[in-house]
Amino acid sequence: MPRTSGPETREKLIRAAEEIFAAHGVDGAQLRDIVALAGQSNPSAVQYHFGSRAGLLDAVMAGRLARTEAALAPVLTAAEAGGPAPRELIGMLVAAEATELRSERGRRCLRISAQLGHESGVRARVPHPTLAGTAYWRLIRRVEEALAAAGLPEAVRLERLDLALTLIGAALADRARQYLDGVTPLAGEELFLADLTGTTTAFLLATAPERKRSP
Repeated sequence: MPRTSGPETREKLIRAAEEIFAAHGVDGAQLRDIVALAGQSNPSAVQYHFGSRAGLLDAVMAGRLARTEAALAPVLTAAEAGGPAPRELIGMLVAAEATELRSERGRRCLRISAQLGHESGVRARVPHPTLAGTAYWRLIRRVEEALAAAGLPEAVRLERLDLALTLIGAALADRARQYLDGVTPLAGEELFLADLTGTTTAFLLATAPERKRSP
């Protein structure tokens, strides 16, 4: 049996992790199942290549983010000069994230990342280390600026923005699940993505509730 190089083994483990994490959940997946699916005989292969379970998960998500960045960065850079509106910004994000629906690998990664909500750093305005310096984080900041211009209080806009990212992730993960299970969704993909963009934008721009005055 031919030996595989370190990078090849690492990639096999990442691919296996995508499949196992998507099928059994980030917390329910067993490392031994990932090692076996990757065709590795060394039970410590994950520790050797990634340091830990968390390191393997980070590698899976790094690949997913790289693909989203490749789709998002060019369109965001081109649009920023014109001061894009919130709906346009959300549309860019949804479209970039939705590129993961095109492949089985991407669909699995959407199911995995939806389990990792509220780790972006939006509420504290401190990006998760994987998001620092990315187009994804730049877009988040632009959306917040637009919400501030619309008069939304800081606490409201940060809460909404964080929840909006969770909503988008959950909706795409559910769509990915349907594709993986061979289920035909109710709405076609174009309509689904347009509606996701519209409803998310409406949620973000809804009138903020008035603070009740103390008697």
